[in-house]
Amino acid sequence: MVKKGQSKDIIISTNKSRLNLKLIYIFLKKESYWAKNTSLAQVETSIKNSLSIGIYRDKKQVGFVRVITDYSTFAYLSDFFVLKRYRGRGYAKMLLEYIIKHPKLQNLRMMLLITKDGHGLYKKFGFKKPQNSNLIMVRI
Repeated sequence: MVKKGQSKDIIISTNKSRLNLKLIYIFLKKESYWAKNTSLAQVETSIKNSLSIGIYRDKKQVGFVRVITDYSTFAYLSDFFVLKRYRGRGYAKMLLEYIIKHPKLQNLRMMLLITKDGHGLYKKFGFKKPQNSNLIMVRI
């Protein structure tokens, strides 16, 4: 699935062969706070087994997100990023809008994400803190 962005030079695509694996791996390893210990093999496997979405400007990848989902009841947004030099141009919003409107993600009971610093952005797309966070458990 490919969607042209607001400008004809912006493309959002689920075509995994377009993804720049090296760029994704380097970002996760060196710039993310959540995946610094992820190996290249783990990144490859995670992309293969997820709805993986790239955003491209002038055919160069500028951002990425993985949606881990059963396409029926649940989805988890992971590894969401826009490269630093492209931030502030609306690319993260374009990716979120693409995910929210994706035809295979329309009947989910829940879409989840974990963020340290993106609360303001995600709230604009209907994400909120759980009412009873005592229900949530994690094994790390």
